[in-house]
Amino acid sequence: MKYNAAIFDMDGLLLDTEKVCMTAFKQTCIEMNIPFKQDVYLSIIGRNQAGIKPIIEQGYGELLDYSVFHPRWMQRYLAVVEHQAIPVKHGVIALLEWLQTHNIPMVVATSTHNALAQKKLRLAGLNHYFSHITSGDEVTHGKPNPEIYLLAAQRLNIDPKLCIAFEDSNNGVKAAVSANMATLQIIDLVEPDADTRALGHHIFNTMDEALTFLQSH
Repeated sequence: MKYNAAIFDMDGLLLDTEKVCMTAFKQTCIEMNIPFKQDVYLSIIGRNQAGIKPIIEQGYGELLDYSVFHPRWMQRYLAVVEHQAIPVKHGVIALLEWLQTHNIPMVVATSTHNALAQKKLRLAGLNHYFSHITSGDEVTHGKPNPEIYLLAAQRLNIDPKLCIAFEDSNNGVKAAVSANMATLQIIDLVEPDADTRALGHHIFNTMDEALTFLQSH
């Protein structure tokens, strides 16, 4: 496995933020007397704001007024992630340090807006590992479309085929694989479904497993 750069998703991969976001969603459902539909929620993971809206609206129908629900959900979520350091996922630091010792450039490709992504990484103490962030507000089509990964590679001036991508969500994996990147999926909240597994990428339960794989290859 040869690669000249490493591109990382952020939420659920580097930072344990997906549980925070889901908790905020559940609490907003309770506040508005709306059922929590886990299947609908899990299907939005990895997507940017533009991609999330139609899925929630379709999944909830008349039960939910998105224009009211979304601000309340985000208020709860941002009250945490804008002011607290979210825990770094186990094994992340060891992997980043290993890539750094091998002089592999590292960047982030996240569906989160750029300013918030920078704040999350700074609070968690990870920002110094990455030369830049490509974010969901900088692309027209969010994950599972490959645009964000292609843009990240373009900014590095490196052929996407020479990049290795790290993802947790199925939507993110589909984006990275479509960009022709070697893709490693480290499972967080969402198990890879049959369609995702059929892509033939590498799947791990922990970041430690992923690092062991890279060290042996």
